[in-house]
Amino acid sequence: MVSIKLSDGSKKKFSSPIQGRELAKKISSSLSKSAIAISVDGELKDLNYEINKDCNAIIITKDSDLGIEILRHDAAHVMAEAVKILYPEVQVTIGPPIENGFYYDFSKKEPFTPEDLKKIEAKMLEIINKNERFDREIWDRKKAIDYFKKQGELYKVEIIKDIPSKEEISVYKQGKFLDLCRGPHSQSTGKIGKFFKLIKLAGAYWKGDSNNEMLQRIYGTAWTTKKDLDNYLEILEEADKRDHRKLGREMDLFHFQEESPGSIFWHNKGWDVFMRLQNYLRNKQTKAGYEEINTPDMLDRSLWEKSGHWEKFKENMFTIDTEDERVFALKPMNCPGCIQVFNQGIKSYKDLPIKMSEFGKVHRYEPSGAVHGMMRVRSFTQDDAHIFCTEDQITNECIEVTNLILEIYKYFGFSNIKINYADRPKKRVGKDDIWDKSEEALLKAVKKAGVEYEINKGEGAFYGPKIEFVLKDAINREWQCGTVQVDFNLPERLNANYVNEKGEKQRPVLIHRALFGSLERFLGILIEHYNGKLPFWLAPTQISICTITEKFNDFGNEIYKKLSELNLKIDFDSRNEKINYKIREHSFKKVPIILIVGEKEKKENSVTIRELSVDKQKFLKLDKAIEYIKKKI
Repeated sequence: MVSIKLSDGSKKKFSSPIQGRELAKKISSSLSKSAIAISVDGELKDLNYEINKDCNAIIITKDSDLGIEILRHDAAHVMAEAVKILYPEVQVTIGPPIENGFYYDFSKKEPFTPEDLKKIEAKMLEIINKNERFDREIWDRKKAIDYFKKQGELYKVEIIKDIPSKEEISVYKQGKFLDLCRGPHSQSTGKIGKFFKLIKLAGAYWKGDSNNEMLQRIYGTAWTTKKDLDNYLEILEEADKRDHRKLGREMDLFHFQEESPGSIFWHNKGWDVFMRLQNYLRNKQTKAGYEEINTPDMLDRSLWEKSGHWEKFKENMFTIDTEDERVFALKPMNCPGCIQVFNQGIKSYKDLPIKMSEFGKVHRYEPSGAVHGMMRVRSFTQDDAHIFCTEDQITNECIEVTNLILEIYKYFGFSNIKINYADRPKKRVGKDDIWDKSEEALLKAVKKAGVEYEINKGEGAFYGPKIEFVLKDAINREWQCGTVQVDFNLPERLNANYVNEKGEKQRPVLIHRALFGSLERFLGILIEHYNGKLPFWLAPTQISICTITEKFNDFGNEIYKKLSELNLKIDFDSRNEKINYKIREHSFKKVPIILIVGEKEKKENSVTIRELSVDKQKFLKLDKAIEYIKKKI
């Protein structure tokens, strides 16, 4: 007898083992039609999986989040089959589903082209229309190695050799195509449907290691309805227009180059915007009681070993061996340095909480294939802060930080904020009883703050649980930015103390806090969110004064001098160019206000104001125009 508890709490009993697809039929015919996989005691399985013991089961449907993820995994396999049919010499490596789509990495001598993508799409549709079955088989390890070696799939052989000896070797077959895969998959290729699209090509090193071969990655997307596909492609098109790398070039803010991958070359205008953004945060932090510090970029290996970063984070650290046989590392995080500042002198419980902020430059190794403009870099500025407090102060401090973060995001136009509570990861430092205490304290703060949140299981920092703040931008993309983390471990590891009420040494609790996370990345998000049309106070050039002809340059210069007293970023365009050309050029560079100066304006001591994204121009006396601009400030 097999007893199965369903998602609605009801139970179904069967006299013999039953497959997932049969269970779906027993529940309802409509569920059977939309079923794509099954979750058995939290593990995803194919529908032909046989349930032979009591369990909890959930039928996964095609239109659920998990169902769509499985369809995208199906699509990745179908893409690999299509590529092998069209280009038999190609080696296939790995092809997982990802957010909004899927990809597969291929080893191919000649690069794929956009025309190749069209051919692959057409072949995929043929395979989908054939409705080939996905069949799972468990193979002997030697058989799997011999088979893929004979097929010339040397990457698959390498993957098999990396699979722990206790794990089974799972192979999926559709038509004549076989692929190494854990699964699960739907029952057949026809389940994918026709609402898919191959969208771009990229490079990716095998295993993310630049010492390995550069593979060719094909990205695709798949949805269950035409409407969803069209909406996503529209977002991609809009995202391409808003790409901060393109806008950064057009607005003369920054650039990137191969001599320093993952780093930003700031131009004058871009650096000025960056500094204004930093100063905005600096002012907010000062008012909130933070004292700003700065710590070295490079620290001895011994300190990173004490903190736990060396063991848990070494592969992401840039290290330097010196002639005196010492090993230093560029800091990937600011926390150990900040604790060294706290450790100078005796601290009393009366001093706590102590809030230390730092705009620390951190350096983390990211694989070349993962580096992406300002969004994924190797060197960036963290708007970091560390709050040293007592256990009794944790809740209040976390609430204050949460409110500060939400206030700042609202100021920048982000009102749709998702909050995730992330608990202990598998790879961590510290004892479980310490983790119990820190998780309880942070969750209590989240609940008391009165904000909605979701559980992000196992995604905490290696030293403590955290809250993650996820923004939604103008085209509904999500960006994880700010974080709050409660840490009982680092103060212990780095010997941080304060003197309590009894005159005894006691460990403080450390709250790690970032508002934007990375200033560079947040600025990239702002550029894309506003499509380059940054808020007036943050715009690289706030006002352009454009004279219609050179004979009005003297009047234009008078206006320039008056406005300069307001400490604005002004461009005086006195070139001998047509006024429409000047207007187009400054509009292209996203200048918020263009002041036009000509015969009428000079005669009446006035200006014509043309604002970005505003159709109607304003004609104002100069003093009124200055008052109008002051309101903008």
